[in-house]
Amino acid sequence: MPRLSEVIAALENLWPAERAESWDAVGTVVGDPDQEVTRILFAVDPVQEIVDEAVALGADLLVTHHPLYLRGTTTVAASTFKGRVVHTLIRNGIALHVAHTNADTADPGVSDALAGALDLRVVRPLVPDPSDPEGRRGLGRVCELDHPLTVRDLAARAAERLPATAQGIRVAGDPDALVRTVAVSGGSGDSIFGHVRAAGVDAFLTADLRHHPVSEFVADRAQGPLALLDAAHWATEWPWCELAAAQLDEISDRHGWGLRVHVSKTVTDPWTAHAASAGPSPVTALPGSASRAPSDSDTSGAPN
Repeated sequence: MPRLSEVIAALENLWPAERAESWDAVGTVVGDPDQEVTRILFAVDPVQEIVDEAVALGADLLVTHHPLYLRGTTTVAASTFKGRVVHTLIRNGIALHVAHTNADTADPGVSDALAGALDLRVVRPLVPDPSDPEGRRGLGRVCELDHPLTVRDLAARAAERLPATAQGIRVAGDPDALVRTVAVSGGSGDSIFGHVRAAGVDAFLTADLRHHPVSEFVADRAQGPLALLDAAHWATEWPWCELAAAQLDEISDRHGWGLRVHVSKTVTDPWTAHAASAGPSPVTALPGSASRAPSDSDTSGAPN
């Protein structure tokens, strides 16, 4: 059985900490380097529900995508929810390791897993990592479809292939427009709209899209229409857990470690319910006015 330090070395080889953004908090949060590791759980969020799952599973190591202490802390008291996570991990001999932005830009990384879940063919990084001479690492991915789909059908595919969440998939743009090329970026993606425009794709699928950036983006028709598909943050990153688990499985087989690697299917997306809008339109068109009410065909009920 390998020691934690050996397993962490393998994970650091997949996702080197030095490739994380300067503001990020990645690496090992809890754990004794000399402890033996036999069972590992991958998940998106290091929340109490996931830690309790790791305890019930008998895991020795929990690997999450999101950091536990992204902005630092002055306490790990069990009276705080993050402190309770730390106490539960230590009390049960479970290590915690985080791979965040260093997994986002890896080859393969978070967006490769997202593209794979949607059956898209990866062409290149959306925002290439200048330190990669082969041009394979970077943020997001530019992808191609084997056969063109409408925006509506692409959204339906995303809703079917990604884990179910209360939000589902929101769409901005013409639902009937044809899509041949797609940019994807797991997690929050409206900060890279400029790169999406430059890529010349027909659609962009990501998460956490905000009202004003989206409104300005779709209003700018200078470079042609481009559809936006907004999924739940957790759902766009969960496929990476399966990819990462498969990568560690391969390493375990190669070294003869016999690790038992699991992926949590617990939904930790914070949104728990969705109520479709059914009330009267907030806009009434006056006779002869160019204004019109929002289409009744949009029943997403998603918040702005």
